[in-house]
Amino acid sequence: MNQRFLGVLIGSAFGAVFVFANSGAPMPPDVTLAARVAAAAALAATVLLGLAASRGDAAADSRSRPPAARNAAGRWRGMFKRGFAGVVFTEGVLLIGGFRAIRVFGAPPETNVAWIAVVVGLHFVALVAVWKAPSVAVPGAVLTALGVAGFALAALSLTPWVPVVSGVLSGVTLLVCGVAATAAMWVATRRA
Repeated sequence: MNQRFLGVLIGSAFGAVFVFANSGAPMPPDVTLAARVAAAAALAATVLLGLAASRGDAAADSRSRPPAARNAAGRWRGMFKRGFAGVVFTEGVLLIGGFRAIRVFGAPPETNVAWIAVVVGLHFVALVAVWKAPSVAVPGAVLTALGVAGFALAALSLTPWVPVVSGVLSGVTLLVCGVAATAAMWVATRRA
């Protein structure tokens, strides 16, 4: 499994969790069910496309590099290094601090998901520089905007919609990006 696929898989898994945890009222029951089924299907598609792309990468690697040059551990070092650890540590600190501030200021508990969307979005934006991957800015910007929109809904006394906007739509964003990224990986291996 290559490191890019692992990163996409982690994002897609969190996307599915966002959808499953936040879909429900005020969404109609049939829409809730459809959202959860679609999330599961998108996660499965991401896994299947990513595995197919990884097999294609492995086959291409075995044809183009001598056995001594193939080092699976080396593939992990590029993305998941010190810069990544710093971003994830900062994300954890911001999440915990934000949850406490939400409680202290008496904001509705639904705003927790808005805060999660903001912080996860900003984490993707920070990873653009760490990974030198401008495409990561897309889910970062969308999640951040959906988190801010959730706070705006809470301020407008539309709190029941915060989980739908900041949670479900954030999950959909991560899942769509995951399917798109693994499909692109798979297409690239087919051309190699």
